[in-house]
Amino acid sequence: MSKRALTLLAAALLAAGSTAAAAQVPLHGIGTDERGLPTLAPLLETVATGVVNISVRSAQIDESSPLMQDPFFRRFFGEQRRKPSRPRISAGSGVVVDAARGLILTNSHVIDNRDEIIVTLNDGRHFDVEVVGSDPASDIALLKVKADGLTEIPFGDSDILRVGDFVIAIGNPFGLGQTVTSGIVSALGRSGINPQGYEDFIQTDASINPGNSGGALITLDGKLVGINSAILTPAGGNVGIGFAVPTSMARDIMDQLLEFGKVRRGQLGVTIQDLTPDLADALDIDAASGVIVGQVMPGSAAEEAALAAGDVILELNGEAVEGAGDLRHRIGMMRPGTEVELLVVRPDGAMTVTAVLGEASTPPASQDLSSSARSLAGAEFGELLPEMPGYGEVEGVLVLSVAEGSPAEQAGLQEEDVVTAVNNQPVKSLDEFYEIIEEATGVIAVTVWRDGNKLFMVLPS
Repeated sequence: MSKRALTLLAAALLAAGSTAAAAQVPLHGIGTDERGLPTLAPLLETVATGVVNISVRSAQIDESSPLMQDPFFRRFFGEQRRKPSRPRISAGSGVVVDAARGLILTNSHVIDNRDEIIVTLNDGRHFDVEVVGSDPASDIALLKVKADGLTEIPFGDSDILRVGDFVIAIGNPFGLGQTVTSGIVSALGRSGINPQGYEDFIQTDASINPGNSGGALITLDGKLVGINSAILTPAGGNVGIGFAVPTSMARDIMDQLLEFGKVRRGQLGVTIQDLTPDLADALDIDAASGVIVGQVMPGSAAEEAALAAGDVILELNGEAVEGAGDLRHRIGMMRPGTEVELLVVRPDGAMTVTAVLGEASTPPASQDLSSSARSLAGAEFGELLPEMPGYGEVEGVLVLSVAEGSPAEQAGLQEEDVVTAVNNQPVKSLDEFYEIIEEATGVIAVTVWRDGNKLFMVLPS
């Protein structure tokens, strides 16, 4: 925040003081000191001691040439003595969130590959750390220290943040020591930084640099609303785009790490993709957003709830589904055993489906299928005749072959698949199949029978 901006805000505060109490500006963090200057110093004096420095010592990676691992090259150069491993020290930040129990929130990536972790308080005291748990998917870790005289930063409600709210970032950039920067909330609900993780970032223009990771993002009333996590820059320094994990997520992760030592995530058991406008037109669905079920996993919560490939999910628990990432994130932040309601659209109408979430047993993988389906090029189709797979069980056209490396193979089509419908239109013959394909003006949605299972794929025409 510039000096000019602070001056204007202080002027507004002073002007409001001369009017009725109801018209006063509630800027709790900004005041004036004995010099009559606007300042954040009183606020920072109460919360800054709740941010700690974290030093992580890990083994240095062996930098010897990979050629020396090959016996052929070692014949010419002889055996090379390996250099003794040297410790590598990195710096990050953390936030004391429970002074009585010594609990500190930080980023998972701050403590990766650690051999030793040391926490340093503002008063210079050093403490060894117990790692309660770490969750790389959300980039949150929980540490515990045995120390007296800790200062905690109280949790705020990140769900009520608005774009334009003033925020302050406190951390340890470049290992220099505690540093304070300020700015505003630039955007909410950001994702795409780590597609394999669970993301709902607060974006801010408060300067966040390497070493700030794990530090505090606070509002002007001294409440913690985010754990600084990442920067978006080609050079590794601040360019005014920083990201923080909202406390609504971090607090839930913390609770699970305390209870289980790990995060237990709900799982619906489907592969999904975004419902695009072109796809909505192809399926004759009047909806601005949602997801399409590509496949239902055997034995999953989705199968138990009778979800099927080709279903379009528009709402989760009464709230609109914005896309595949949105549904995946919301399901993943729920615990196994949670009952959810899904608004589902099928060719015969809309209905509400209730599912009880299972437990995700493996790290999350991207379930966005939209980039895997390009065209039907490379696939050969034929009539479904007696003695062919699927004959007598379904009606459709048979995939006779799929060229290796072709768009059809990349789309997921396999030899002996049976295409039973295109854009929800049943296919009974090869002529019908090609007629529907030729009339399609946008994306093509195909329903496939494979070994008794129903799949749903989307391919551009």
